[in-house]
Amino acid sequence: MKHIAHFRFTLLAIAVVLLLPLCVGSGTLATEVLIYALAALGCNLLLGYTGLMSFGQGIFFGIGSYATGLALLHLKAPLLISLLIAAVIGGLIALLVGWFSIRQKGTYFVMLTLAFAQMFYFLAYTMKDITGGDNGLLDIPRPNLSVLGHTLLPTTSSWQYYSFVAILFVVVFWLLQRVVDSVLGRTLLAVRDNEARASAVGYDVTLLKLAAFVISGAVTGLAGGLHAMMTGVAPLSNIEYHTSEAVLIMTVIGGTGNLFASVLGASFYVLVGNWLSTLWPRWLMLLGFLLIGVSLYMHKGLYGLAQSLLQRLRPGAKPGAVVAKEIH
Repeated sequence: MKHIAHFRFTLLAIAVVLLLPLCVGSGTLATEVLIYALAALGCNLLLGYTGLMSFGQGIFFGIGSYATGLALLHLKAPLLISLLIAAVIGGLIALLVGWFSIRQKGTYFVMLTLAFAQMFYFLAYTMKDITGGDNGLLDIPRPNLSVLGHTLLPTTSSWQYYSFVAILFVVVFWLLQRVVDSVLGRTLLAVRDNEARASAVGYDVTLLKLAAFVISGAVTGLAGGLHAMMTGVAPLSNIEYHTSEAVLIMTVIGGTGNLFASVLGASFYVLVGNWLSTLWPRWLMLLGFLLIGVSLYMHKGLYGLAQSLLQRLRPGAKPGAVVAKEIH
C-alpha cells in the first residue's frame, strides 16, 4: 500500500507539470509555480513531518540564489554543477541554523529562526562585493543543459526553461516522497507527534531534526538557484523574512503532512496572487483573510478539503465515515 500511495502522488505531481502549460499562458509564471512548490516541499518536511515551524526558509532560498549566481558569473560552472552548489550550500547553512535552533522549542525555536533570518539578511545587505547589496547579483546567465559540449536541453526561452525545471521538480518530488515513506520519514512523524516518547524509545531526536533541516535546506537552496536563473537576478528580497513567510503560507494553505499538498498550496498562492494583483494592489489582504479561513475551518488545507469532497462524492460513502477517517 505504501508503494501504491508513493506512485499515486508522483503521478499527481506529473499531472500538475503537464497541466500547467495548458492552464497558464506564461512560461515564466508556470516555472515560478514549480520553483515555489519545491520550496514549499522543503518547508513541509520541517512543519508537516517534523513539527518545526521555521521562519528561516528564506535564508536557504536566498543563499541558493546567491550561490548559483556566483557559480555562474565567476566560476563559469555548468548548469547542473551550479544548482548542485546551491543545494549543498543550502544544506550546510541549514545544518548551522538547525544546530542552534533545535536547542529550543515552541516560541523560542520560532524566534531563533526569525533571528537567523534577520542576521543573514543584514549580512547579505552589507556584503555588497559578494551579494551586490541592494541591487543584488545582476546579469546571471542561464546556460543550456549540456554534456561534453553537446546540448541536451536548451533553456533559452521561458518554456524551454520550464521543461528543465519540470523534469528536475518531478525527480526531487519523487526522491522526497521516498524519504517521507521511508523509516526516516515515519520516525520524523513520531518525533512530531510525541518527541518525549520518541526519545524514550531510543531515537536520537536531535540528529533526526538536523537531518530534516539539512534536507529541507538543500531542496530550498535548489529552488533559490532555479529562481535566480529564471529571473537573471539574485535579489536581496530572496533572503528577506518575507520569503520565509510566503513559503510558510503556501505550505499551510496547501496542507501539512502531505507533499502533494505543498504543490497545491504553491500553485494556488502564485496563480491566485498573480490574478488578484491585477485586480487590486492590496491583494495580500485578501490572502490574509484566506489564511484566517484555512486556520479556522480547513486544518488540512486545500488538500484536505479536496480529499473530503472526493470522499463525499464517492458512491455509497456514509457522511460520518469521512469525519471518522479524518479524526483517525
